[in-house]
Amino acid sequence: MEKKEATPEAKIVTEEVQAKYLSGMPCLLLNLTVMLGCLAVFILAIMATDDGANPMAITLICVSALYAFVIGPILLGGLKILAPNEAYVLTIFGKYYGTLRGPGFFQVNPFATPVVPACDTSVSGASVGASGDKVSLNSADIALSIAGGKKKISLKAMTLSNDMQKINDQRGNPIIIGIVVIWKVTNTAQAIFNVDNYKEFLSIQCDAALRNIVRLYPYDNVGSEKTEDCNEVSLRGSSDEIALRLQEEIQAKVAIAGLVITEARITNLSYAPEIAAAMLQRQQASAVVDARHMIVDGAVGMVEMALARLSKANIVTLDEERKAAMVSNLLVVLCGNRDAQPVVNSGSLY
Repeated sequence: MEKKEATPEAKIVTEEVQAKYLSGMPCLLLNLTVMLGCLAVFILAIMATDDGANPMAITLICVSALYAFVIGPILLGGLKILAPNEAYVLTIFGKYYGTLRGPGFFQVNPFATPVVPACDTSVSGASVGASGDKVSLNSADIALSIAGGKKKISLKAMTLSNDMQKINDQRGNPIIIGIVVIWKVTNTAQAIFNVDNYKEFLSIQCDAALRNIVRLYPYDNVGSEKTEDCNEVSLRGSSDEIALRLQEEIQAKVAIAGLVITEARITNLSYAPEIAAAMLQRQQASAVVDARHMIVDGAVGMVEMALARLSKANIVTLDEERKAAMVSNLLVVLCGNRDAQPVVNSGSLY
């Protein structure tokens, strides 16, 4: 039996190469001048052959026609215009030629063709925008996008905002969370050749990284007790730390596509509808306990201050029983939910 050779693995592009180019305007003027000159020679040579066969005139006709109608137009196809923060990824007969970055007017190899990013035109007739949402395109739109400069790759900072997801946090509570990611392309060769659609690839990796991060942290700290647990990292209370961890997680996943994540932030965070009511009651109870704790601390301080002031000014001498009665009355007044109703006691406690 004949042994079949192993299929070589796809080579991963790691470096971006600068495409060779010349200044576009001088090349354009020179090419147009030569084309016009060849056209003039072509006409004069044809007129010279009217009287009879002239080998020199026939040669001039062939050479001038070759440049005026073939070589010149081909060279015009090598002219490229780029605005700021735009780039072309060029290939020659399927081989990566280099990346042309703007802004400017350039003359490159006329056989170097820009690669159409898969995120702008796809086989399925869908385009993935910067928000990660797919927009349907018909054949006319696809043809127009190819002819209208969609071969350019944007190097600007772009925003990705995926749909909100339902994910279980560290304690198993289902939450609704959404993020926004600021990103840009830094290595155009990796973005085009290492992945099929770098925008769709980024969108999927953002969803995967978000699930990985959310599962590691609780939605919020537990209870109102002043314990060590109240200092733990949570999704609601540690937004900066979570954002940094999320940015690092996404960056590690999309580095192969030549993308850089400049910022990742949580834009929406809430409990899932099925547990939102129960969690709201718990939060309300926790808030009530915290408020009562603060009120009691303040009331005890005020009672302590009142007893100290009365003792220092020698306004009245109170024994332990009267102090206890005074403390009880003050705490009732200060800690009650309603206004206290004064009661005048003209008698004695004994």
